[in-house]
Amino acid sequence: MTQQASLPQRVKIVEVGPRDGLQNEKEALSADVKIELVNRLARAGMPNVEAASFVSPKWVPQMATSREVMAGIERLPGTIYSALTPNMQGFEAALAAKADEVVIFGSASEAFSQKNINCSIAESIARFAPVAQAAKASGLRLRGSISTAFGCPYQGEVPLDAVADVVSRMRELGCDEIDIADTIGVATPRQTQAVMLRAAQEFPLAQLSGHFHDTYGQALANIYAALEVGVAIFHSSVSGLGGCPYAKGATGNVATEDVLYMLNGLGIETGVDLDQVVDAGQFIAQALGRKGASRAGNALLAKRAG
Repeated sequence: MTQQASLPQRVKIVEVGPRDGLQNEKEALSADVKIELVNRLARAGMPNVEAASFVSPKWVPQMATSREVMAGIERLPGTIYSALTPNMQGFEAALAAKADEVVIFGSASEAFSQKNINCSIAESIARFAPVAQAAKASGLRLRGSISTAFGCPYQGEVPLDAVADVVSRMRELGCDEIDIADTIGVATPRQTQAVMLRAAQEFPLAQLSGHFHDTYGQALANIYAALEVGVAIFHSSVSGLGGCPYAKGATGNVATEDVLYMLNGLGIETGVDLDQVVDAGQFIAQALGRKGASRAGNALLAKRAG
């Protein structure tokens, strides 16, 4: 039991299902369904819900209703409603939509950056400088997200120093929180600890978050490994929403229900009601016309049914 005592007593869950999860879904959903999903998750006690993305609808058709979603949601006190903003146009839209936090993003892999946005990592981060300045001037939280921090579909391994370099660039932009993301789900526990500890040399550990995909079934093990080194913020997606367009057969983000079940078992506080999240997962799975991808969620539903 000595090891358990060293784990964080409280963890913040950032629910990314309504944005990162849904953006990869081919089934077009109405704004009303998305509003209901965000509201259910916030009512379940989620401290932070990624609710929208102000990107070109040509790139991400599923996010074309972001303005309507942000206009229609309940605003629960103490809940942070985040929006992804790729440029100043996106930032202005997020500001008008009353987002509490804007999210900027870069890659730790040079090959990934070149393949996806046709520019270097340094150039991509520099492009976010005006967005970062505007966010700070407007009193909004600024979150930086670093993709392919554990592996890249094009270059394979990503050096620790490459991750640290992007963390320091995000720090210089004034980010309040930085996500270290396993975009293609290839990380394993020891590697997770090495990456997180290296990132923590550039930015406070308390403000680093783990964003794990479950492609190889390692997400929960990686979260536990990150907990062991003191990480206390994690991203997850209700009902395991969202695949990964860069990895064949990727199952997408780790399911929120699975993460909560594990954290509850460890005696770690989240302030989130697992049963309500299971209901939210069931709601969105039905809207998409399929069974939810959360093992814990499905097991708890089966238990309820007797």
